[in-house]
Amino acid sequence: MLIYIIVGIIALAIGVFAGKLLFAKNTQKQVDEARQQTKKIMADAQVAAENLKKEKLLEAKEKFVQLKAEHDKEVLEKNRKVNEGEARIKQKEQGINQKIENLDKQARENEIIKDNLTRQIEVVNQKRTELEKHQEEHIRRLEKISALTADEARAQLIESLKHETQTQALAMQQEIIDDARQKANKEARKIIIQSIQRTAAEQAIENSITVFNLESDEIKGQIIGREGRNIRAIEAATGVDLIVDDTPEAIVLSSFDPLRREIARLSLQRLVTDGRIHPARIEEIVEKTRKQIEEQVMEIGERTVIELGIHGLHKELVRIVGKMRFRSSYGQNLLMHSREVANLCGIMAAELGMNPKLAKRAGLLHDIGKVPDEETELSHALLGMKVAEKYGENPAVVNAIGAHHDEVEMQYVIAPIVQACDAISGARPGARREIMQQYLQRIKDLENLALAYPGVEKAYAIQAGRELRVIVEADKVTDMDSDKLSFEIAQKIQTEMTYPGQIKVTVIREKRAVNVAR
Repeated sequence: MLIYIIVGIIALAIGVFAGKLLFAKNTQKQVDEARQQTKKIMADAQVAAENLKKEKLLEAKEKFVQLKAEHDKEVLEKNRKVNEGEARIKQKEQGINQKIENLDKQARENEIIKDNLTRQIEVVNQKRTELEKHQEEHIRRLEKISALTADEARAQLIESLKHETQTQALAMQQEIIDDARQKANKEARKIIIQSIQRTAAEQAIENSITVFNLESDEIKGQIIGREGRNIRAIEAATGVDLIVDDTPEAIVLSSFDPLRREIARLSLQRLVTDGRIHPARIEEIVEKTRKQIEEQVMEIGERTVIELGIHGLHKELVRIVGKMRFRSSYGQNLLMHSREVANLCGIMAAELGMNPKLAKRAGLLHDIGKVPDEETELSHALLGMKVAEKYGENPAVVNAIGAHHDEVEMQYVIAPIVQACDAISGARPGARREIMQQYLQRIKDLENLALAYPGVEKAYAIQAGRELRVIVEADKVTDMDSDKLSFEIAQKIQTEMTYPGQIKVTVIREKRAVNVAR
């Protein structure tokens, strides 16, 4: 059909072309030529149409053959898959049949085993019955022989085992405790030695008097004044006793308060330099000096907390820290002692993996109760705890201040660190001053306290009174009594005696067996 349409279109085109030729050239010759040409074109077109028809038929046949081949291939593939599926199903069916046969076989075997077990259980039950009868007969014979019932014998056996087990447990417990104590002492000694080695401290001995040097003895008369009014005004304004004696070119300022002595010294220095010494001038100079000392106290406190790296401290606590510069404890400057304790606490806390800044803070503030603004009956540890709590300090710091002399219970790990560092600083050689007579008396009292206990043969205070060795009589004091005696002596020393640092009590019990071969 397509071919005929193409041929028709070609013929129409030829006709139009021929018409144009006829109209363009109105001659017969041209018309004939045109007709011949038209016939030729028609013949060529018919040939071309036949060739195109053949080509299309060939293409259609080739397409049909290709589609048929693809269809046959798909059919073969589907048949192959169906065959494989049937083979797998047959294989599974064979496996299932095999499993069913195995299960049937196992069930038959289980029935046989069950029958055998039933027979064996019956035999065991029969033998158990016989055994129980023999056991009852045996128990009756034992009860008859031992004159004890089974319950009584069982109770005795349990009691014996219980006592033996307790003894072994106590021995094991004591061994574990001794081992743990030895390891803990070794580790603690290592940390303490490292802390002491890494901390340098000055030796500062404080006295209760200050000597004020004069250029000449004539100034003594000006200081005393007419009928002693000037010296009385100075003593009233400063609270310090002025001792004017035969000592050449010197006046002694006596007071247990170093802050007052410093105010009196500076005031006298200004009065002597100015030369105008009378009661009104004395009061003015003392007041100015007191204000200057207050500023100096704040400056010392601020410098101290900055050097130690402590931040956020209340201004009143900073002022108290500054006041510690003018206080002493057993001849040891309180600020120097507190700084040393703070540094030791920081190092020790860092070694133990704790917060060194918090430990430093507690170490610096642990003795703030020794510089009260007003008199109180509380101990310095409890007073310092109240002051720290008043100004919003950390609860761990507050507890460490109150517990460093065991007056309150230790609730934080930082508290024993502060207590240990306080003892280290106070026990350091040269840290505290002690008169020889007082020292000898303390040693004697220490030995007499131990000798007062029954069974104590000898007592020796060694290491400058840091350790008490107590030798007891072996036939009067047992090993358990030795532990108890050591604890009691330590508690009595703690409650009845005053001493710097800590005292170790060692009770020695020795049993000797001596014979002579003749």
